[in-house]
Amino acid sequence: MSSIKKVVLAYSGGLDTSAIVPWLKENYNCEVVAFVADVGQGAEELEGVEAKAIASGASECHIVDLKDELVADYIYPTLKTGAIYEGTYLLGTSMARPIIAKAQVEVARKVGADALSHGCTGKGNDQVRFESCFAALAPDLKVIAPWREWDLSSRESLLDYLAERNIPCAASATKIYSRDANAWHISHEGGELEDPWCQPSDQVWTWTNSPEQAPNESQFVQLSLKNGEVVAVNGEQMSPFQVLTTLNEIAAPHGIGRVDIVENRLVGMKSRGCYETPGGTVIMAALQAIDELVLDKTSRKWKDTLANEFSHLVYDGRWFTPLKDSILAAAEAFSALATGEVVLKLYKGQVTAVQKQSENSLYSEDFATFGEDDVYDQSHAEGFIRLFSLSSRISAMNNK
Repeated sequence: MSSIKKVVLAYSGGLDTSAIVPWLKENYNCEVVAFVADVGQGAEELEGVEAKAIASGASECHIVDLKDELVADYIYPTLKTGAIYEGTYLLGTSMARPIIAKAQVEVARKVGADALSHGCTGKGNDQVRFESCFAALAPDLKVIAPWREWDLSSRESLLDYLAERNIPCAASATKIYSRDANAWHISHEGGELEDPWCQPSDQVWTWTNSPEQAPNESQFVQLSLKNGEVVAVNGEQMSPFQVLTTLNEIAAPHGIGRVDIVENRLVGMKSRGCYETPGGTVIMAALQAIDELVLDKTSRKWKDTLANEFSHLVYDGRWFTPLKDSILAAAEAFSALATGEVVLKLYKGQVTAVQKQSENSLYSEDFATFGEDDVYDQSHAEGFIRLFSLSSRISAMNNK
């Protein structure tokens, strides 16, 4: 007899979690409470989700609006570090997992549950992300991962399982792609993408235009930044979530934010994913443009190190750790300088910062000019070069 009385399941309304609800009841003889995180995945995905959960056998369904908190407290801090996983991936799925896990634990406490459950497979990163967060926030709650326990091994077997129990499901036996969406991005995996030699077809992309379909005229957008955060778009003050949604609408038609990568999963295998991050790509370009103005050479080098470390931290699901607090504290110190204005040009899949200014800019035309100046004595460079290359000179003399 299972000791589990009540479990809170991270529920999406898709095929996997629809099957998990009755499976938990049958195999653990427990009450199942569905938890749905609204992270900006869109009204279509959330429509009717509560009714689906109840029809699947859940005793209740909690839909929690996390959109504003996700952008303000998870995405914006990550952006301040400059984190980009393996040079390309803007961490859309990864950044959403800790806030979802935290909200799931809060629902579990609210309803008096003694277990948590998720629909992550045993091959992916998300199982690690969720369960690492659970361990940090609720080590007393048991975690049930059906994909690591049950013998349902295919989409067809899941559909048969639901049909045998007369549980309605809109899914079909054919599912070409696995997708994950939130306010920041949408990811695509599976189908033709499992072959890295196969170019993605047009049906892969669901949010952005291709560069060929994008307008033939460029569009300019001005972002106002304060302490490393975008606070206004084209002069209009906005909340972090409003900034992101506005830039998504502006950038997606121009084909901004598409990437196609083969990444290293945490569990050891490589996987291929296509990501669409239109507004986020614009924000990142603006932040990088301001950093060019306000950070000196050694500071930028150190921030690059922080960015790389933080990208792995987020990707690996280590949000609720002292290391996260330490890196964010360092990033905040740099962000105190990142105030200014950036104008970006959007055209055929490319975003380019074409104008930038900051009250903290280290750029001086007086020093940098190729024309005549009165502030820089070029003869001083000779002594600097001799000292800078001294070790090389000594090494060469020793080799003789």
